[in-house]
Amino acid sequence: MAKTLFDVKNDLVTIGASLAATKQDKLAKASDPEAKIEDIKALETKESSLQARFDILQKEHDQMEADQKASLDRDRSPISDAGDPKAKVTAAKAALVRATVRGERVTDDVRAALGDNNSTGGEKILPKTMTNELLHEPFVKNPLRGSSTFTSVTNLEIPRINFTLDDDDFIADTETANEMEAVGDVVTFGRHKFKVFVPVSETILAATDTNLVQTIDRGLESGLAAKEKKVAFAAAPKTGEEHMSFYGSGVKEVTASSKYLAIKKAIADLHEDYRENATIYMTYSDYMDIIEILSNGTTNLYSAQPEQVLGKPVEFCDSAVDPVVGDFQYSHFNYDPEVIYDRDKNVRTGIWDFVLTAWIDHQIKLKSAFRIAKKS
Repeated sequence: MAKTLFDVKNDLVTIGASLAATKQDKLAKASDPEAKIEDIKALETKESSLQARFDILQKEHDQMEADQKASLDRDRSPISDAGDPKAKVTAAKAALVRATVRGERVTDDVRAALGDNNSTGGEKILPKTMTNELLHEPFVKNPLRGSSTFTSVTNLEIPRINFTLDDDDFIADTETANEMEAVGDVVTFGRHKFKVFVPVSETILAATDTNLVQTIDRGLESGLAAKEKKVAFAAAPKTGEEHMSFYGSGVKEVTASSKYLAIKKAIADLHEDYRENATIYMTYSDYMDIIEILSNGTTNLYSAQPEQVLGKPVEFCDSAVDPVVGDFQYSHFNYDPEVIYDRDKNVRTGIWDFVLTAWIDHQIKLKSAFRIAKKS
């Protein structure tokens, strides 16, 4: 078994005590006229042997102590020495990832730098859902990030609409009024668990803090974006997640002989309060089909902005198999601030996965603010 610095310290004390005692015995024998010279020489030999052992242990002790100090300095300095708050968070994220993947304890200063209100030190490991610290662009993007609302609040409850009047009949849209009566005026967010796996090699772990955090942030951001798109546009939502999907929550469908006409009809079918801020989410393939039909052999429309063609801003998303039209401020994603990080060994590749467990909910606060455009 390899000796620790503590073991070497104990050995030094033991050998040192024996060496001191031998020196005293040698002096005592040398001062005794009756002592045999052979006994004195034996004590000299013993002293030399103990001195050699002591010198070896002392050298090893000094080296181990220096290595330990250097290791502590490496672990501590990125957090304690980083003057820039962003650099401090980057260093803390890197330390958290390395400790998690290697099965080591996450230090208190790392937890403090990342926010320790939930005892996990994970509040700031959720990348860029509500912040702008991304160093690299993600592999996967969620176009809803620019239109929907994103928060991170435990047990979030919010009003379904942003204002009320003393006139009970102030809601001009009867569909909204009926919806409010049916579902109530408060939206309560739940917790739906999911995991994101980011592969981490030893090369990445040994990289600079910035490169390591870039890799982890980009992977986590991509995983979160993919999850958000998946639940919001799920054609066949999982049991218990139906309310998160525009296609599974009961949003009104508007049909026409083509998707172009269905989109126009859907926009017109929205109440003016929602129509004013409406955006269209659709596949690029559907849009190109519409352009091909409308252009009638010319190329004029191919250079036009989608908003000029369809009358409302357009966001392309391959998951939006049937165009969704509406005011997306009534689409609200909420993450629970509590996150759990763990590791998992990929036995096929030998690479560790940095695992983030999080909880999400997507609430369509007012279904009457949306329409699904379908070809009949």
